This record gives sequence, structure tokens and C-alpha cells, in this order.
Amino acid sequence: MNTHDPTTAMEKIPTKVRDDALDVSKEVAAQIAQLIRDKATAGMDAVLGLATGSTPKGVYRELIRLHQEENLSFKNVITFNLDEYYSMQPSDMQSYVRYMNEQLFDHIDIERKNVHVPDGTLKPEEVAAYCAEYEAKIDAAGGLDIQILGIGRTGHIGFNEPGSGIDSRTRMIWLDAITRQDAAGDFFKLDNVPHRAITMGVGTIMKAERLILMAFGVAKAPIIQKAIEGDVTSQVAASFLQEHDNAVIYLDRAAAGNLTRFDHPWLVDPTFQWDHNMIIKATIWLAQKLGKPLLKLTDDDYNMNHLQSLIAEYGPAFNINLKVFRHLQGTITGWPGGKPESKKQPGDREWPNDDIFPKRIVVFSPHPDDDVISMGGTLLRLCDQGHEVHVAYQVSGNIAVFDEDALRFADFARDFNVMFGLDTEKTKQLEDHVEQHLRHKPLGGIDSEEVRKIKGLIRRSEARAAGRYCGISSKRLHFLDLPFYETGTVNKNPVGPEDVKIIKDFLAELKPHQIYAAGDLADPHGTHRVCLNAIFEAVDQLKEESWYKNQCQFYMYRGAWHEWELESIDMCIPLSPRDVERKRQAIFKHESQKDSAVFPGSDPREFWQRAEERNAETAVLYDELGLAEYQAMEAFALYTGDRNFPTRVSKSQL
Repeated sequence: MNTHDPTTAMEKIPTKVRDDALDVSKEVAAQIAQLIRDKATAGMDAVLGLATGSTPKGVYRELIRLHQEENLSFKNVITFNLDEYYSMQPSDMQSYVRYMNEQLFDHIDIERKNVHVPDGTLKPEEVAAYCAEYEAKIDAAGGLDIQILGIGRTGHIGFNEPGSGIDSRTRMIWLDAITRQDAAGDFFKLDNVPHRAITMGVGTIMKAERLILMAFGVAKAPIIQKAIEGDVTSQVAASFLQEHDNAVIYLDRAAAGNLTRFDHPWLVDPTFQWDHNMIIKATIWLAQKLGKPLLKLTDDDYNMNHLQSLIAEYGPAFNINLKVFRHLQGTITGWPGGKPESKKQPGDREWPNDDIFPKRIVVFSPHPDDDVISMGGTLLRLCDQGHEVHVAYQVSGNIAVFDEDALRFADFARDFNVMFGLDTEKTKQLEDHVEQHLRHKPLGGIDSEEVRKIKGLIRRSEARAAGRYCGISSKRLHFLDLPFYETGTVNKNPVGPEDVKIIKDFLAELKPHQIYAAGDLADPHGTHRVCLNAIFEAVDQLKEESWYKNQCQFYMYRGAWHEWELESIDMCIPLSPRDVERKRQAIFKHESQKDSAVFPGSDPREFWQRAEERNAETAVLYDELGLAEYQAMEAFALYTGDRNFPTRVSKSQL
């Protein structure tokens, strides 16, 4: 925090915002590497406090690279991890011991005696003494030089859930319901998530010489704002970093979106310069704050709510209101692929490439159901209006199928062959293999190749059923099966050249007039974001091709958890009650994801419920601003070449 910079006046912890998660990871890894080298030169050990989860993976990858390519040695490094689930065997898929080995320790030259991860195998009566010993080992090593931290949705650091005090030490703790819900995907079911964990305390963490907290993605933006700008409270353990003399928070643009200097810069920046997007954002903010339709805002409303400069430069209020109203009105269209000449009327908005009808359209769906969940109404509309619609499913989605479904389909295959007098011996062998494999597979274990294929076929058959319902022929449903996904585990490989080539070749052959892709910026390591990055890479290699440069628009839809902010929406498709019902039926075709999904995420609602309520909420927002009232709306943002856009933080604000 720069106390002389008015834009950071609301921030109580020094906060650095970088373009993306990769930039943060490299910067933090460089600081750790410098500490290690400086300590080695002085003949001392570097004592590191380490974290797990998706956030520090990029740091660990960079440290491995520095070791392998730039001779960074870890011989003088002692590590202490923040936490571990209880009870947990080191070999379990969800174990933090296993995580650290796979993500870092197996790839560097650290002495194993210098590695410390809380022991999740202890008897309950042994835990208290063990925790005291863990504290003593940290002290004996000279204390933590750097402690790396992530942050949970409850604001926890380590597993210090709401209520953890600043003097708390390493101990057993009961996990918050939200934390367990967030972990359900890793454990394939909420019931499998441990209720307890062993964690360093807030007091233990605060004793470190330096604290570095990292957070990425829009899902972390609300809690980050509370931790940085809110009061110090045990209800948000990360807020205690405000009281540390050498703490710093690193964010990507998405995670920084709720900070005042980015979300409401006019409140803190006396030199703030208005542009088109910020005028829209501020006016919508004002209308929502006051509960007024756009066209009823007055000059006094602006002047009394810190928007004097906007009125002075662009007023009166009527002019600003009308400008924003017309902008939002212009995003609404019932013709996402454009209108044919016979349907055009005077005064219609001109959309890019309106002269091309029907269009060739590609909808990228990360998993085999994201297309209908996130833009099912628009997909149906495009098909109804006669466009040539293709859907490209980027990954198989095989790990998101319950084991019992795989066994049920193996049973079906056997009975099918028996009924029609086909070869049953191989089918019987397959069924026996599936049954034996699944019976003995540990929680989170890797499926055999045969089981993965069966689960993948289940997802394919469901996608075909949904496609047929929407009016898309099977020959226009493409299963790309990107290699990065096929690990058989929750943890996936980074996207590679082969993944990009598959998408590039597909687009180059089809030459679409419109592209739709899942613009989920929540988790930089999640499947949605990795799939989006692969599309970005492919498009970057194709952007100078005449078909793309002159005839193609690239729209992004959001997943089932978030919607675009109103100021970021470029196209919004209204849905009637009948459209909503048809979309629901398309989602229902994905039976393996119905009722109870393997990876439910942090939201207990079913996917169709999340989608319907989110679409209804978008329609309500438009209605409350004084625009037309619809049953539901699906929103899209135009890709401009900035891989982090739309987020609340633009590059120009960094």
C-alpha cells in the first residue's frame, strides 16, 4: 500500500495486481529463489512456509524450472506446510503430502528430512502433542522466512476458519461447511470430505518474517475485498494480515475486481478519466445503488454520490442516462446470428456481418454439457433460425461420471449382446473388469482405460441426445478429446501445443462466422479456463486469416456460477417462458449430471437450477434499469484480444 497514492486509500494491506496468474507466479517464485540463494551465500537455511490448492501451482512449476534450467538448489531449504486433512494417509489422492510431492518435492533436490507436512494419520490423542512439536520445529529452524498463502471463500488462511483468533497456534480444527463444499470436487462427493484438519494457527502464520498471499479469479474477488479493505476480524482470518509489518497480497486482474480502485475508481482517484465503459459502469452503479431506473436519475443523484466529475464533463443527467439506456437496449437481440434481409426493419441495430445469413457457427463446450447449461436458449434460437450450428466438446468429461453409472452401462452392453445374439464373451470380460476395478479402486483413484472409455461414451451419448433435441445433427457434434484432460484424475496437465493444434485445425477447416466459448475466469487452473486458453492460443495463430479477420465474431458466455457484469455485456438474448422450458429439457438429457453431479462445485443447486436462476436474475437487472421485462436472458461478451477481458480491471488501470 502506497499511503501517498489516493487510489489505494481503502486498502489496508500492500496489494500488487498483475496482468494474470502466470505473472504473479513468476514474480513470487523469483522472490523465493532470491531468498534461497541469499541464504545459501550466507551459509544459512531458507525456511519456507508452503501452501496447497490450485493457487500456488504456478509458483511451484516456476521453481522447478529454475531448479532444472538455472541451477537453483534446494539443499539449504527447510519447508513447513500449512495444513493437512484429518484423517488422511500420505498416499491418498487428496493428501497434501502427495500434492507437495507431485507438484514440487519430487522434481527438486530438497533433503527429505527438511520437508514437514502435518501428519493426518495420528490417533486423536496424539494430535495436541504433535501440534506443539510442529511449532517447536519451526522455532528450531529459526522461524519462517516466507509464508505462502492462499485464501478460501470463508477468508481462511491455512484452515483457520471463521472464529480463529490471532493468537491461535497449530491445532486440529473443524472445517466450515463452505470449505467442505468447495472441496467436494476433489473428493468426488461432499460426504467423502473430511470434517477436520490440522492447520498452522493464525498466530503461527503471523510470526513469519514475510507473508505472501496470492489469489486468482473472479470467485475470490468478494472475499479479497473484505480481507484488504474491511475490518480486522476473526470472521475473515486473512484480514489479520493487516496487522503484519511485512505482508503483501498478489492478485490477478479478476481477483482484484472488487477493490475500490478498480470497481469504483471515481470514489478514490481524483485524476480519474472517464471513458465509454466507465460511464456505463458508473451510471449502472448509481441506478442500482438508488434503486432507480436509468432514465429517472437526476443531476442531484450524480452530484450527491461522488459523480460530480461525470456530470460536469458529460451532463446533464438526461444525456448520460439516455446514452447508457440506449447502449443497454442495443445489446438486446432475439437474433444472435443476425437477421435475414426479409426480417430486417427500419431502426434495427446493425450487427457485424449482418449480410451473411445463415451463418456457420461453432459453440465450444469445455465439458459435454456446458453448451446447453450456459447458452442453451441461444443455441436453440440459432438452430431455429436456420444457422449451421456446430458444437465442439473440448474434453471427454469422463471423470465426472459416477462409478455405478459405468457399471450400469457395462451391464446394458452385456444384456444388449445377449438379446441380439452378438459376441458376449468379450462383453462379459469387460463387465467383470469394470466391477472388480471399481470395487477395489480407492477414493479418488485413477480409473482404468476401459472404465474411462465407458464413462466418456456415457457423456458422448448424452451430448448427442441434447444436440438432437436442439436440432443439431450428429455430424455437427465434434468431440475433440483434448489430451491435457486425459490424466484420469482431478489434476490435469497444462495445455500444450497438441491441444492448441487440434482447435486450430478444427477452426481452420470450418472457418466459422461466429465462435462462442466459455469465458470462465474464475479459476486459472480449472478446466474451463484451460480450455479457453487453448482457444485463445489457436485464435491468436489464426487472427490474420482473412476469414477470421473479416468475417468472424468471437463471443464468450459464462458458466453456471457467474454472469458478466452489465457493463461488460455486448449481446443479450431474451428468453420466453417456453425458451426456458426447452433449455431445461436440453440440460436434462445429461442424465449422469442430473440430481447429483460428481463435481457439484460450491453451489448446492443442480445445474439447470443455477442456469435458470442466473438467467432470470439477468432479466431482472435489465428490468430494474427500466428496459424491457423478459422471463430470462443469456449474456455474452465480445472477445477483444485481451485474454483477461472482460474483467472489472482493465490493463490501463494496472
